[in-house]
Amino acid sequence: MASVQELAPALGIGAACRAMGVPRDAPERARRRHHRENFVGPPLRRPARARPHLALDDGENQRILDTLNSDRFVDVAPAAVHAVLLDEGVYLGSLRTFHRRLAALGSAGDRRRQRVHTPYAKPELLATAPNEVWSWDSVP
Repeated sequence: MASVQELAPALGIGAACRAMGVPRDAPERARRRHHRENFVGPPLRRPARARPHLALDDGENQRILDTLNSDRFVDVAPAAVHAVLLDEGVYLGSLRTFHRRLAALGSAGDRRRQRVHTPYAKPELLATAPNEVWSWDSVP
């Protein structure tokens, strides 16, 4: 913020903030925070949130992941896996828990095995004389 304060008289606060890559209201927020800390003191840190007593343990989470990634369910959406397991009388967790476990692994997108399309390269045609290259897309 000191750099912005030094540039502000010459450029103006908006241009100084743009030049330093900070939001325009950042110097004012820093000034207010400094003022508040001088009178009240630094903000109190919140204690860490306790783990809920109903949270699944590591073994249960691993069982959900093993089920979702098994050969039987590897291509199936989490909602369908949840429904099939409920039909079989097995409850591993809520549907939201299934999605959270997949999101934690970064595999929350489409789970199907899909064909990878080869990249298409647009052909480049070079004419060195008139009437050498004729193409259907050469019309402007």
